[in-house]
Amino acid sequence: MVNRLGKFENISVKGYRRLENINLEMRDLTVMIGANGSGKTSFLDVLSILSASANGSLLDTLQRKGGLDEILTRGKAQELEITTSMQVEHYNPLNYSLTVTPRNLSYQISSETLTQRRLRNVNAPFKYIDSHVLDVKYFDQENNKLVRPNWEHNPFETSLSQVPKMYQEPENLRKSLSSCTYYGALDVSEKSLVRLPQAMRPAKLPGVKGENLVSCLYYLKETDRDRFEMVEDIISAAFPDFERLNFPPVAAGTISMTWTDRNFSQPIYVHELSEGTLRFLWLVALLQSQNLTTITLLDEPEVSLHPELLKHLAYLMREASKHTQLIVATHSDRLIRFLEPKEVLICDLEEGMAKMTWADTFDLDKWLEDYTLDQVWAMNVIGGRP
Repeated sequence: MVNRLGKFENISVKGYRRLENINLEMRDLTVMIGANGSGKTSFLDVLSILSASANGSLLDTLQRKGGLDEILTRGKAQELEITTSMQVEHYNPLNYSLTVTPRNLSYQISSETLTQRRLRNVNAPFKYIDSHVLDVKYFDQENNKLVRPNWEHNPFETSLSQVPKMYQEPENLRKSLSSCTYYGALDVSEKSLVRLPQAMRPAKLPGVKGENLVSCLYYLKETDRDRFEMVEDIISAAFPDFERLNFPPVAAGTISMTWTDRNFSQPIYVHELSEGTLRFLWLVALLQSQNLTTITLLDEPEVSLHPELLKHLAYLMREASKHTQLIVATHSDRLIRFLEPKEVLICDLEEGMAKMTWADTFDLDKWLEDYTLDQVWAMNVIGGRP
């Protein structure tokens, strides 16, 4: 059983850069592969926008991207529309839809709905939110009807992030979207946060910049010895000369981390580890965590990793997908070798626009009798090639 607030079933996107019209089933593990400019990063961006819409930071997010006009499909879209649905245990799914339209030098939320079909014999779904530009309405339990806010409603942020949290299922959807976390390529430069001593604190994730990697692994060792040993076992499988991790104190309340290698008499400190080793250690800590958010976005995790480490990365991603809906963008055909077609999303271009197709929708059984999945992809049987 996947440990999360609610599993998202599908997502549709209209008008975001090359994602002119995408309708996609969401799965536990999604590994996107395709040429540059085929929509992989744009898809991660859309999920980040959805997250911002749920946590009240839509304005800041769109401004960082240069404004709404900059991200609309050039010459083909006058608005951005995102729709998604989330499973609800024992009930029908929740459906959330958001449409944002340019207005003067900014934007307006032209439409936003959160609905759910409650009764089989009723055609119209139940509406938790039904907002159109400044006509904002949400369902009020006391009045048992849709009402307008009696507070100053911020027109640049969604109703989802502002209306009272009266129903558990809609609040679960908001929490799931708002907690969506993006992890890019880890900075492992000489003065990066991941190489510095860290505070001795109860960190459950290594941080998007690795700022809690040492704290996270130390806390895991102190609180869940079995899981920490699993982490060390994974490292041992990837690096046969590895022996153990230790956490020497540096100053009051601050610790570092050392890597013991059977080839050396002295331990190797975290700031001395190679880029690939440090990135792999961060990925192990991240993907083995049971505290991942409902949706986790991972961009190019293969950076700096030796090809032999990719089979271990595939295992880690599959394990993580038991606790989060993991969405990965990669350029590594070698990584695809260790995945199943149902886990791979082929990103292609058709007349300049993105096309996304699950690899298991192709008839690959005969091909996979003689070739690995990465070889099938390299032969352009399923598209996604430059």
